[in-house]
Formats: sequence, C-alpha cells, structure tokens
Amino acid sequence: MEKSSLFFIIIAILVIQFLLETFLDFLNYKRYDDPVPEELNDVYDHDEYQKSQEYKKTNYRYGLLTSFFSLFLTLSFLIFGGFEWIDSFVRETTTQPILMALLFFGIIMIGSDIITTPFSYYQTFVIEEKFGFNKSTKKLFILDKIKGWVMMAILGGGILALIIWFFQTTGVNFWLYAWGFIALFTIFMNLFYSKLIVPLFNKQTPLEDGSLKSKIEAYAQEVGFKLNNIFVIDGSKRSTKANAYFSGFGKEKRVTLYDTLINDLEEDEIVAVLAHEIGHYKRKHIIFNLTASILTMGITLFVLSIFVNTPEVSLAIGVTQPSFHAALIGFGILYSPISEITGLLMNYISRKFEYQADDYAKNTYAAAPLISSLKKLSKNSLGNLTPHPSYVFMHYSHPPLIARIRNLKA
Repeated sequence: MEKSSLFFIIIAILVIQFLLETFLDFLNYKRYDDPVPEELNDVYDHDEYQKSQEYKKTNYRYGLLTSFFSLFLTLSFLIFGGFEWIDSFVRETTTQPILMALLFFGIIMIGSDIITTPFSYYQTFVIEEKFGFNKSTKKLFILDKIKGWVMMAILGGGILALIIWFFQTTGVNFWLYAWGFIALFTIFMNLFYSKLIVPLFNKQTPLEDGSLKSKIEAYAQEVGFKLNNIFVIDGSKRSTKANAYFSGFGKEKRVTLYDTLINDLEEDEIVAVLAHEIGHYKRKHIIFNLTASILTMGITLFVLSIFVNTPEVSLAIGVTQPSFHAALIGFGILYSPISEITGLLMNYISRKFEYQADDYAKNTYAAAPLISSLKKLSKNSLGNLTPHPSYVFMHYSHPPLIARIRNLKA
C-alpha cells in the first residue's frame, strides 16, 4: 500500500522528538562535571558527589539505549505493518467496535509492556540496586506489574469503551460528553485517589501521636489550615528515596509522608516540607492545576473529534480500514507536538508555583529548615546539582536546587 503524506509526517515527528530529547540529554550530560555552586558545597562530600555523578552518567547511558530501542520498535511497527497485523487479528476476532478497540489497545499495551519489562527490571534490580536505592523484591515487582495491568484494563478500558460509545451514539459531539465524563472522573480521582488506588500498592497508616504530629498540628492551626488526615506511607518497601505529597481538597484533603522522609529529616525540616505543601493549597495551585488539566483535556478531545472523522489519520499508521482505535493512534502521534507545547507551559507555571510555595513556607515557618531539607532530599536521591538550563526549561516541573535555595535566602 502506498504511504500517505501523513505517514511520513508521523515518522518525522517521532524522529525529531527522539533527536531533540537526545540532544537535551547530551547537553545535560555535559554539565555533570561542572563546578558545584558555592551554596551547595555542603550537600555532598567528595566520595558522595562522585557517586551521584556516576549514577547520573549510568542513567544517561541507559536512557540512550532504552529511548533508541523504543524508537526502533515504534518505527518498525509503523513501517512493517504491525498495526495492520493487530487490526486484522481483532477484526477476525470480533466485529463489535468497542471490543475491537479494547482488544487492539490491550494487545499493544500489554505486548509493549512485556517487551520493555526487561529494561525496567534492569533499571530496578541492577542500576537502582547498585546505587543503594532499590528495596523492592522480584515478587513485589511482578505483583506491581499485574496490578498495573488490571488497573489499566478496568480504568483505561472502561474510559475507552465509554468514549467510543459516546462516539457511536452522539456522532461529532461525542467529545463534549467524553469531556464531561473525564472531568468528573478527574475530580473524583483527585478526591479519592489516596483512599482507593494507593492502598492497592502501599500501606498507609495515620501518623502516630508524638512531637512530630504535635508540631505539624500546631503549625497547621497557626496558619488556619484544618488538617485531620496525616498519613505515613511505606515507600521504603520499594526505594530509599523520600517524598511527601498533598492530595484531595475540602474534607478529603490529606498530607502523606513517606516513612523514608520521616527517617531522613529532622522534625523541623519535615514541618517545613509540609509548610511548602500547605503553601500549594493556600495559593490555590491544586485547583489551578486541576482546572488546567480539565481544560486541556477538553481541547484535546475537540481536536480528536476532528481527526477521528478523517480516514487518512487511520490509514497513516498502516491499517487498511479506518476505525476509531486506529485514528486514536495516529492522532496521539500527530498531536504530540501540541502536547509538548502545553507541557512546556505547565512546567513553567509549575516552577513558578514551587517558588510561591517556598515563599509561603519561608514566611509562615522558616527558610533554614526548608533549605536543609531540600539539600538532604537532593543528596539522598543523588540529584543533579548542575542541570543544563535548556533541559530545565523543557523538563523540570520544579526549579533546580540552587535556584530554590537562592530564592529562599533572598
């Protein structure tokens, strides 16, 4: 079958994205051996810094391998008719459009996951193990995979089936119904993700009474933040890396601390980290991000409603019969440059929000414990102290450590 112009546009998009990401990774790699800013001289000693640089270089080299393999796999699938082969198989299996789409994407996603599992296994049990991060077991690794597939089948399959049903029953206006449903689902997940999804993978327990809980509650009361839900999550069963996050809003808002965070930081530093998270809530960043996500999804679905009714989009990925599921693949690739632009904008806004949350913590609690906590967290994750500005611009949702510290000291 003769290749269409859209086919070559899709190939060009994939190759250009790969080259751009490879170039940005290379720029970042070249900065690994730059001198450490004076304000960060106390983050690592000499041996620890050498370890952090080796960790980043190892991940850089491995990232090149995995990204090249991913591009090779995708291009091979497009050029040698992989999508057509799967499409023919599902059409021989069923003629029901929803079942065809579910089977089509199920084969692609599970097949892709199986092929790439050795790479994630190596990342976890060789690289992360070598540098002292991995705490996962092979049994837990496999269980996480199975749980991920089940969730993908239930949630992803359910949403896809409903979108196709909207398409079948409402025609060109399907995007409005799909948008309304996804908006409600997004809000629901923001409210109840920690209650419904997290327990499938991790154990959460209320923070025990003691000086840490008292300090957190005293600070929350001082800034007028009603906080009834403080949980500790057993992140240490997978990794030594530490984290804390804020989820939900209204009566469902909660703060979750990784057990590794409690072990690695002093109590004042933990309160400072929580002051930062509360700053996000007080500055309405969570509501903004939720609203922006829903609006972006609406725009994406509207553009999809145009693409999905264009047979050339389906045919561009090599299938011989146009369909919703084939058009969805073609659309996903063709729309990706726009997604990159919206992603850049959201990363820029996110970095601004991080400064605002830092300022809130500095003004309502203290700058010093937040600075020391950021340094410890960067050290414990072997973070990059000298990232390239272009890489930061394209990929960072948080400002680099040096920028945050200079802002906190201002």
